[in-house]
Amino acid sequence: MRPSWFFAVPRIWEKLKAGLETMIAGQPAEQAETTRAAIDAALQKVRAEQRGEEVPAELAATVAAADADIFSGLRTMLGLDQAVAINVGAAPTPVEVLEFFHAIGLPLAELWGMSETCGAGTCNPPDRIKIGTVGPAAPGVEIRLDSDGEVLVRSEVVMRGYRNLPEKTSEAFTDDGWLRTGDVGELDEDGYLKIVDRKKELIISAAGKNMSPANIEAAIKTASPLIGQACCIGDRRPYNSALIVLDADFAPLWAAQQGIEDTSLGSLARDERARAAVQEGVDAGNAKLARVEQIKRFHIVEGDWLPGSDELTPTMKLKRKPIAEKYAAAIEQMYAAQA
Repeated sequence: MRPSWFFAVPRIWEKLKAGLETMIAGQPAEQAETTRAAIDAALQKVRAEQRGEEVPAELAATVAAADADIFSGLRTMLGLDQAVAINVGAAPTPVEVLEFFHAIGLPLAELWGMSETCGAGTCNPPDRIKIGTVGPAAPGVEIRLDSDGEVLVRSEVVMRGYRNLPEKTSEAFTDDGWLRTGDVGELDEDGYLKIVDRKKELIISAAGKNMSPANIEAAIKTASPLIGQACCIGDRRPYNSALIVLDADFAPLWAAQQGIEDTSLGSLARDERARAAVQEGVDAGNAKLARVEQIKRFHIVEGDWLPGSDELTPTMKLKRKPIAEKYAAAIEQMYAAQA
């Protein structure tokens, strides 16, 4: 369709990234190495720009050449070569995913909102994107943080209340009329909002440490293309563990390259070579996390988690409570002995 504006939830962008990485992995070795080197150079440029630093002329020239020779073709293949703006929302997006699309010339920007705010409450302007934030407040919208970090919103676009539910409506607003969003956030000096996690989804370890499972999951998922989904477990536990789902697109290709005959997700979940590769990814993800946040044990789920399933909503958010109930035996096994 080649839209001028395109929006999708994080999992769509994660799958697009994984699909491109799978395609690159399937290229002849020399071509794949050239493509990866071009992406690495572009990532350096993106990160320098985000830090407000001047991009070295040689690096800028390298990326410009790669954009003409490689990235423009990727954008056309994705159908986004005419996009003026592209956005992601509905759940936290890993920074590595945002950086990847910026690198190939698709400046993906996070936005944030709720049904109760009639759409986006904040959005990154296409020409002033801060990766890792959902942008400043939209025109006519006021944002502030409560004492516990909860994001509060006030605007004419905010709902009047929940129909025929006066008690729930009362709970949703502060005494002075600000909507309690249920999200915990941070505001920077420019008024850009960063969402930490849903207030009710923050986990507290047995030692009393507050952690964001979404941030931990993002670090693990982006550490290896072999990992398609990760669900962090750790509330009131002595350490964090994770349920991991192999990526349905990348895992079979990886397995074939390793000479593994049965490339089904069920079989790979039991394969020691796949487990060793996942362990490498978990270790790489842990390196980006504080010690208390790190995943000490994991269980590879047999099969995939699909939208609208027991594990995912139609918009591909994790159904944490049903997951905990369905995989209770596997979870308890990860805590059967102290790490």
